Amino acid sequence: MELEPHLTKLFINNEVIYNPATGELVSDKIPVAGEEDINEAVRIANEAFAPDSPWRKMTNHAGQIFPADDGFYKIVRNEPLGVVAGIIPWNGPLASVGLKAAPALATGNVFILKPSEKTPLMSAELGKLVLEAGFPPGVFQVLTGDGSMGALLASHMEVAKVSFTGSIQTGKTVQVLAAKSNLKTCTLELGGKSPAVVYDDANLDNAINWTVNGLVTNSGQICFAATKVYVQAGIYDEFIDAYIQAFEAKKKLIGNPEQKDVELGPVVDKSQYDRIMGILDNAKTSKAGTLTYGGDRIGDKGYYITPTVFTSTSPSAPIYTDEIFGPVVVINKFTSDAEIIARANKCKYGLMAGVFTQDISRALRVSSAIDSGVVGINCISTISTSCPFGGTKESGLGRECGEHALRANTEPKTVLINLNY
Repeated sequence: MELEPHLTKLFINNEVIYNPATGELVSDKIPVAGEEDINEAVRIANEAFAPDSPWRKMTNHAGQIFPADDGFYKIVRNEPLGVVAGIIPWNGPLASVGLKAAPALATGNVFILKPSEKTPLMSAELGKLVLEAGFPPGVFQVLTGDGSMGALLASHMEVAKVSFTGSIQTGKTVQVLAAKSNLKTCTLELGGKSPAVVYDDANLDNAINWTVNGLVTNSGQICFAATKVYVQAGIYDEFIDAYIQAFEAKKKLIGNPEQKDVELGPVVDKSQYDRIMGILDNAKTSKAGTLTYGGDRIGDKGYYITPTVFTSTSPSAPIYTDEIFGPVVVINKFTSDAEIIARANKCKYGLMAGVFTQDISRALRVSSAIDSGVVGINCISTISTSCPFGGTKESGLGRECGEHALRANTEPKTVLINLNY
């Protein structure tokens, strides 16, 4: 299917998009913004944020009042920041728009969306829907472009906040640019290497269901995928057998996502495919672990990778320590609570973890000890949008979702009313 995005004045250089299922060209006419376009978008956004603008009159976020026992009546207003830039990833563009744009707009900010250059078409179409919905001009803008455009937004003196989802390296760059410019606020979601801990009293079917689906969803291209599984020694062999059987079933459902009954598609593009296959080749040649299942390409068209299992993996191997962003899992055994807590925490990431056990006391104890922004008990690789989502350590800074997302897009202002005269 040939998709042609709506062309705007942002069309400066041709950016090429390929279908990862077939390798075929989708479009070579994606608008790419330059510095002048960004400056113009920020200017228009600030006009839309002016105190007398229709948008500022439409939106307010609940504040607080405090007792006047000290002679001052106190009001705390939660005021919008201004221009918020959302830099979103390619692995879940529509969901990412909701996570970033919704709380920013709901609290009275104006929003500039910068989608990934790998998946710009959805965001371009979103611009049309914004017009149809009747947003005032300048409140929600979409600028497509590459990473250099994100850097310009992060360093712009009139952007009040940047919300970024992506790699650790790029996230650190965003934070540095934000600090060096106007010390703008940052929310950073920078990925993970999520451990699933399966005790020998766990419901095996439930543990298999969550860990397998938590890996193959979106072909493993989600930040909280269950990419490290630790299984207690008593059920280790049984778990491995059941896990591989589940992979066999999933392999039958691999195909073009546009077709019916397909559950597992390709990775996003050739560069991602080459990166993953390079990691797998390195793991094989370096004997980082035992290749128990998969590790190869499916077909000769598109970027399909067989779901892959490495067992008895070296804790220093890149396949064990690094976020791969593909359908690749390492499974190791453990014996005690102390051992598994130490191993789960010896990681630069801290986005999500899962603990599978029938013992709720153990589950709460271990979940408290694991250094992670989210811990699932008898589940993993899922979030609740009513609760804060984000990571510890190098998995990020700040939280998305729920009340915390609203707070992250406002600044409290204290108003003191003197009652003593």
